[in-house]
Amino acid sequence: MRTHIKSGKRSLLIVALLISFLFASQRPALAANTINVTGEAAVRVVPDEVIMALGIETWDKDLNTAKTQNDAIIAKLKALATQYQIKPEKVQTDFVNIEPRYHDDYEKRQFIGYFVRKTLIITLNDITKFDDVLSGALLAGANYVHGIEFRTTELRKYRDQARAMAIKAAREKADALAAELGLEVTKALSISESGAGWFSSYGSYWGSHWGGMQSQNVAQNVSSGSAGDFSDSTIALGQITVSASVSVQFEVQPKSS
Repeated sequence: MRTHIKSGKRSLLIVALLISFLFASQRPALAANTINVTGEAAVRVVPDEVIMALGIETWDKDLNTAKTQNDAIIAKLKALATQYQIKPEKVQTDFVNIEPRYHDDYEKRQFIGYFVRKTLIITLNDITKFDDVLSGALLAGANYVHGIEFRTTELRKYRDQARAMAIKAAREKADALAAELGLEVTKALSISESGAGWFSSYGSYWGSHWGGMQSQNVAQNVSSGSAGDFSDSTIALGQITVSASVSVQFEVQPKSS
């Protein structure tokens, strides 16, 4: 009889311990004291490459005539690229559209003609030729300049540089904020890249353009001697911006005495 009672008590004790462990495992762990910051940085560099998006539009009531006229201008632009030693892979047809167009009035719908549109992308690595190539393209029959984009061929290099600067900026910001509260940063708990600061897409839209806004709390200028001599050019290259943004969570604790 006594053995049975002791066995029952032992079973109740085990059940109680299991219930206690279950509730304990469901309790959220105490979070460490943390601070979340964003570090932003930008590297400004002289561009060494330019992309031109040129539009060619022709029209005629005869579709074949409109297409032939358009193809003839494209052929002239390709010949221009060859003249300036632009490699074939640097010349790309990016957009093609054929649109029958009508004029609507109150009495009848009048056919105007077929409009043929193409966008030709020319990437120029020797930007000292930019003025001549652009002028030549317009004289050859290109009737739209959809966009001119100056950029760097070393984008990866400068993006990595900007990212490293952004991480450093995040740590400096965390140290400054923590110090104001009598705390100190001990270590980083998590990090993520929250932004990449470069637009390099020209898209496939007739009349499209690109651009963007940059923000940063660290900036660095990088000189470049690879852009060539622009003393006689009407183009002012200036600088383009490659930026990076990171979000970091740091652990903080009271300052040690």
